Amino acid sequence: MAKVLVVEDDVMLGKMVRDWLSLEHHQTEICTDGSEALSRVKVYDYDLLILDWELPGVAGIDILRAYRSRGGLSPVLMLTGRTSVDDKEIGLDAGADDYLTKPFHAKELTARLRALLRRPEGYLGENLKAGEITLDRANYRVCRGQEEIKLLPKEFALLEFLMRNPNRVFAPEALLNRVWSTESEATVEALTTCIKRLRKKIETEGQPSIIKTVHGVGYKLEV
Repeated sequence: MAKVLVVEDDVMLGKMVRDWLSLEHHQTEICTDGSEALSRVKVYDYDLLILDWELPGVAGIDILRAYRSRGGLSPVLMLTGRTSVDDKEIGLDAGADDYLTKPFHAKELTARLRALLRRPEGYLGENLKAGEITLDRANYRVCRGQEEIKLLPKEFALLEFLMRNPNRVFAPEALLNRVWSTESEATVEALTTCIKRLRKKIETEGQPSIIKTVHGVGYKLEV
């Protein structure tokens, strides 16, 4: 699961993109205003940004420049109706990782997104393993040994995030930021409940849990 920010002032297109990405089990947030999008990328972390070039408030290219100037490293896909090579050169030189011209097909968008998400250093692929637990992201499947475990979407997303970042401690607020939507009203108590459910499902009786509580700090998946 990736946390994706889509900045697109065409409301119908934005909703279509969100629907397409939800089929890939990504968590997608939509902004229709450039000023709001600029505020979000200053505060929240995203795994990928999809930016329309022409936006009210602040143009997508200016959001991109500001994001890169602050050290933002997540992949950025620019959407635009501009087709000239010069415009593409401007976008790529400003820090875009890829460029998609409207109109486009859902399959092309999701294929480019998958390619961008494979680029960051340390990408671990679609199949993750921690002890007896294996997670197959492509087929949305988690197993303990040969036994398949049924997880709720947030449980799956939380487990995937921790498995992609083994042995790193995350504060509860950081996990809420990365796994839950920024519009969500989920609290630390909701995270605690989710972790309890997840542990109960993936643990083997008599064996220590791979999800450790670091008291006063947060949680980590220990490998």
